[in-house]
Amino acid sequence: MKLYRIIFAIIFSLTCSTVVQAKELTVMISGGFMAAWETLAPQFEAQKGYKIHTISGPSMGNTPQAIPARLARGEKADVVIMVGDALKDLEKRGWIQSGSRVELADSVIGAVIKKGVPTVSIKNDDELRTVLLDAPSIAYSDSASGRYISSQLFRKLGIEQQVKSKAYKVERIPVASLVAKGKYSIGFQQVSELLPVKGVTFIGELPDNMQYTTRFAGAVVSHSAYNDGATQLLAYLSSPDVQPVVRSTGLHSVTMQHANIMSDTVQ
Repeated sequence: MKLYRIIFAIIFSLTCSTVVQAKELTVMISGGFMAAWETLAPQFEAQKGYKIHTISGPSMGNTPQAIPARLARGEKADVVIMVGDALKDLEKRGWIQSGSRVELADSVIGAVIKKGVPTVSIKNDDELRTVLLDAPSIAYSDSASGRYISSQLFRKLGIEQQVKSKAYKVERIPVASLVAKGKYSIGFQQVSELLPVKGVTFIGELPDNMQYTTRFAGAVVSHSAYNDGATQLLAYLSSPDVQPVVRSTGLHSVTMQHANIMSDTVQ
């Protein structure tokens, strides 16, 4: 009888362990949606009973931490949340499930300076041009916003050659963190990635005619064993109930109309 109890206890323990493992989701996410994620992920865990393991990394770039690099070397995940253009590339490679993409938020570019230094304005083209020409150094990210700053914004303002020697790409870490330390005098990145950083002053978004909007989206990874949970998570993150949290982090909600007509990244 005692032996039966021991066997039963072992089977019960193994069964419980399997159940726990079956309720765990691994999510790879880039910085633009991270501020909203840090609030919404625990709420989803509490409501649905899933335990979420978060892995952060850029949507693109050459660093080992970048999401495409992680997937390429076989790191496991159930959901990816990242820049829409980069997500398209993952789908072409067969790394995400076809038809699983969900539009999550739109992100615009803004700028910060070190806290305590005299503030500046970038409300129009002339002000932005003057600020950039006067700045001793300029920093931008290695993701979609940075690619736009370096390859298009400077050219649109007619100052590409003047700022070339003092503009720097920051890989992997938040641009604002280095501005806060005084390494760069002004930094550009998506607003949702600038606002959480202490030690800087947010001076505003780029002027409308110079703005670049990045679409963030999520999808289920091809090798995910937990499709139902992954699908539930993406539905939750795009639901109307969570949009106040999304907007509070500097992101813009994706309306149904926008989801249908907007490209992944809009100039």
